Amino acid sequence: MIQIKPVSDLRNRFTEIESIVKTGEPVFLTKNGYGSMVVLSIEAYSKLTMPDEDALDVADKMAEETGRRYTHEEMFSKLREAVNAE
Repeated sequence: MIQIKPVSDLRNRFTEIESIVKTGEPVFLTKNGYGSMVVLSIEAYSKLTMPDEDALDVADKMAEETGRRYTHEEMFSKLREAVNAE
């Protein structure tokens, strides 16, 4: 179930919010009735960002192994070709 709390609960009910995020669920915080931020456990955040971090590690390794560099135009052209080919 989606948990939506006022941002003041972060200060006033930290333990409650902490117990929710420990289950792996995010807590959405609002300020003056509008979305303000999301609180996640470190584990949940890692699951979201790990594929990107892994891809960046691969790209860094490839960059070390070759002297070839692409301009923005070349890179976006290659990306467009790949997307349009699917």
